[in-house]
Amino acid sequence: MMVAASSFQFSDKIKDEVSGKIVGRERELEIILAALDSGRHVLLEGPPGTSKTTILNLICESTGLPFYLLEGNVDLTPAKLLGSFDPSSVIAHGFKPEMFIKGPLTTAFKEGGILFIDEFNRMAPDASNVLIRAIEEEELIIPRYGGVKIHRAFRLVCGQNPYDDTGVTKISRALYDRLIRVKMNYQSMEEERNIVKMHVEKDVDPWLIEVGIRLGRATRGHPELKQGASVRGSIDFVELASILAERRGGYGLDVLVDATFAAMSGKIWVDEASDRDSEEVLEEVLGSVLRSIDLNIPKWSPKGKKGQGRDGGTLGKK
Repeated sequence: MMVAASSFQFSDKIKDEVSGKIVGRERELEIILAALDSGRHVLLEGPPGTSKTTILNLICESTGLPFYLLEGNVDLTPAKLLGSFDPSSVIAHGFKPEMFIKGPLTTAFKEGGILFIDEFNRMAPDASNVLIRAIEEEELIIPRYGGVKIHRAFRLVCGQNPYDDTGVTKISRALYDRLIRVKMNYQSMEEERNIVKMHVEKDVDPWLIEVGIRLGRATRGHPELKQGASVRGSIDFVELASILAERRGGYGLDVLVDATFAAMSGKIWVDEASDRDSEEVLEEVLGSVLRSIDLNIPKWSPKGKKGQGRDGGTLGKK
């Protein structure tokens, strides 16, 4: 087994720089940096919205390495990974190296950097085989172009959603065997609360943020949902509900329901065995969340104006 020489510096400085720009993830970040520093390639396994892309982007910013992002799908062929000769140039000048248009794998392999293939389990098997040969042999052999030796700062990182079973292919155990697996679970409630606060306006009512956080988290444990909403759902809910309340004059039930359906329905995945649709499940979850908070809907007033505003009622009470 060959292991690429490392050009990463697993230092407290890099870890501190990245940690200062994200909420939580100290443990996962330390493992990822250790794997990259040791010359290994990585598999990040977790549902959407668990900071996979963000962490890699920040690592590249801190190390000065290029970051290449690809979405895995059946159209990601070996030719698209490696590159190809420009047909018109070949007709005019023949198969010269300068006529070759490098693909993202060849570019990253030659120049260094992190190549992140998200949803890599949607790739066709022949594309996966190219990756296996690349990281095992540390060289790409491209017909009519020649060989490309691995750059000491090249790292392959693959990402996948463990809950996704539609349009995915079975990944070779040979590829799994060559990757360091890091599991990325959802963050804690307090961490998610801080993330939402970072992404919404400062004058949003804390009550609304609490509803959004609990709403998103409640979808993840619902027996009729294969996959719940990520923290993006909570952020979208808070932003949308805040604007709707501004336009409609209060946090009425219509505002909360409309914001829930719009922000969450496309982010959850209803189990095929359920006889209900996403809106029906979300309506139940919203009611449960409001009862669990056990607070009156706060009095609302337009931004920048003082006054009692409209009493939203006691929807949160049993």
